[in-house]
Amino acid sequence: MTDNTSTPSDEAAQNASLQKAVIVGIQPDHERRVLDEALRFARLLGVPLVVVHVDVTRFVTYEDPDGYVHSAPIDINFDAGAAEFEAVQAAAAEVLDDSGITWTARQLVGDPALAIKQLANKLDAQLIVVGTRKRGIGESIREFFTGSVAARLTHRQHRSVLVVPLGESVPDTQKEIWPE
Repeated sequence: MTDNTSTPSDEAAQNASLQKAVIVGIQPDHERRVLDEALRFARLLGVPLVVVHVDVTRFVTYEDPDGYVHSAPIDINFDAGAAEFEAVQAAAAEVLDDSGITWTARQLVGDPALAIKQLANKLDAQLIVVGTRKRGIGESIREFFTGSVAARLTHRQHRSVLVVPLGESVPDTQKEIWPE
């Protein structure tokens, strides 16, 4: 997966220092609660925190034997993913710079569940933290075609996944979770 390191050897060195980390998946418009929960668990476990943004507008083209992943854009707008990653880094820095824990931000590419799983394997992560999806027609359509990232993570790897509920909870009397 690509990240903010410059070379494959830099990434390998950084991976060594991030073993057993907590990984948190974040989007540019994330709710702070997801990051706060990830920070809490990183502190409790005494491990680094890796803030991850997955650029779904790019896909993996091939992976070198040393694990460095090359990607290509699906979309002609090359800068969209970079801008989103910068927003994620800035939001994370606001919360984490004075937290006293070691943290880093990485941008992965492709399918979010598979990309996060692969990074978790590289780092032998102790925990993966993600938020629930937002309610709305656009998210419902996306989830219909791609599935829930949290559900796919829990079914496709052995690590614990903490799913942080976002927004208002749905009352027990409401039959449909995502009414449109």
